[in-house]
Amino acid sequence: MTYDGIILGSGHNALVLACYAARAGLKVAVVEQNDVAGGGLATEEVPLGSGFKHNTHSFFHRGITAMPWYRELQVERYGVRYLEPELNVAMILPENRVLEWWTDFEKTFASFAAISPRDADRLREWTERFRPIVEQILIPEAQNAPLPPEERLAALKQTEHGRTLLEVQALSPIEFVMREFEHPAVRAGLLFFNGLREVDLRQKGFGHSIPALLASPRKAQMCVGGSRRLAEALCMDLREHGGVVFTRWQPRSILMRQGCVCGVESVNGDRIEATQFVASGLNPQQTFIDLIPADVAPSHLRERAAGFEYNLLAPLFALNLNLREPPRYAAAEQHPELNEAFMMILGLDDVAQFHDIVAAHERGEIPRTVMWGACPTQFDITQGVAGHTAFMWEKLPYALKGDARNWDAKKDEHGRAMLELWQTYAPNLREAVLGSFTRSALDTERLLPNMRRGDLLVGSFANDQVGYHRPFKGAGAYRTEIPGLYLCGGSTHPGGNVTGLCGYNAAKVVLADYGLGQI
Repeated sequence: MTYDGIILGSGHNALVLACYAARAGLKVAVVEQNDVAGGGLATEEVPLGSGFKHNTHSFFHRGITAMPWYRELQVERYGVRYLEPELNVAMILPENRVLEWWTDFEKTFASFAAISPRDADRLREWTERFRPIVEQILIPEAQNAPLPPEERLAALKQTEHGRTLLEVQALSPIEFVMREFEHPAVRAGLLFFNGLREVDLRQKGFGHSIPALLASPRKAQMCVGGSRRLAEALCMDLREHGGVVFTRWQPRSILMRQGCVCGVESVNGDRIEATQFVASGLNPQQTFIDLIPADVAPSHLRERAAGFEYNLLAPLFALNLNLREPPRYAAAEQHPELNEAFMMILGLDDVAQFHDIVAAHERGEIPRTVMWGACPTQFDITQGVAGHTAFMWEKLPYALKGDARNWDAKKDEHGRAMLELWQTYAPNLREAVLGSFTRSALDTERLLPNMRRGDLLVGSFANDQVGYHRPFKGAGAYRTEIPGLYLCGGSTHPGGNVTGLCGYNAAKVVLADYGLGQI
């Protein structure tokens, strides 16, 4: 079989690139080792035939409907629809106090003011101050190939907004929050909701991540019918424009001819030839070490790929529930809106807990539980025809006591501990649970090996693995040094999470290189 382009992996970034290439007239094939395309866009019925649907990897999609590819690929033609609940995030504090993030900023301000009027004023100040920075700088940067660091720095220094960004960016998230806010609960909430889920809070160069997310015009969203619906729509668009997806097709090697990529071979010996390009949605080790023979790939590329690092704090542990009824929180007696909240944060009281979480990850131990999650069926009953589904996620170390395999024996016990904590906040769960299952970071890696060490962000932003140097120097603009080989996964700019922008930006580069117009 021969195609113009072959794309390795079927995560959402790979599918976005494939759709644009097919729309530009290229004959495109996507190869996927699993039974179903979509990568982390996974919705599973557990038990099979029960009607209970669980989003086992990706669920909260921040501002996905504002992404340019979402509009341009017209995925809503295939039935995709997103919800953005008004009470977007709620954190329950001791003594049934709450901290709430609403789609309406004034309601968010009022919630913060009830805890700390001074911090609420700072919240407003930084939200307003960063809104033009988000709109004029950060969004355009995320939606284009990254500039070399020197060019970016020179451009930012030319404007007031750029200089503000540089000043705040120089801090770590924890330095920014400790400098600008004073109440322990407010500090903890900001660092968790706008920090720890994305980057290492100690990492300098990311102080801007807190005000940037506060100023973002869109909040957390969910896909009606489950996250897999988005992957299904992208596959439908690809097929409509002549592309194909081969599942249960595990690549063994990227084929080379006269120094250029020319196709892919599977572990079964099947070959697909590529006349124009191969794009990898896999991680750097898979691409440059596992799939390209050592005598073909330049040694410095293999060395840089081998040195690509993953996040200590990114791995997730999940507890998933089948329920008779949704969680009903005791704090809702004073705050009735809580039972309509989208994302719930439980177990977080004070900013000092973050130091304990980091230390526990470094030791390979389970910290005091801080978890967040949702009850999707409160907003979309199609995901639980027989009742309701709910989940909680927790940041836990990949290598438990030094070995990730320890999770196989430990995960159900820890799931029970999480449920017990959850029941202290939502007492009705003591009688409402019909069934449950857990997923560890090792389970994630087994199903999605590009997420090495369970890293859902597919690579750390530390050690300059960011922007033009993501995944490493010489491969940071989606092109690689090997002619015809491109990168398009979460290990590229702007990084992991479900944004589709890695694939969108890669599509711009690929199509420009082959004279197929501009996106």
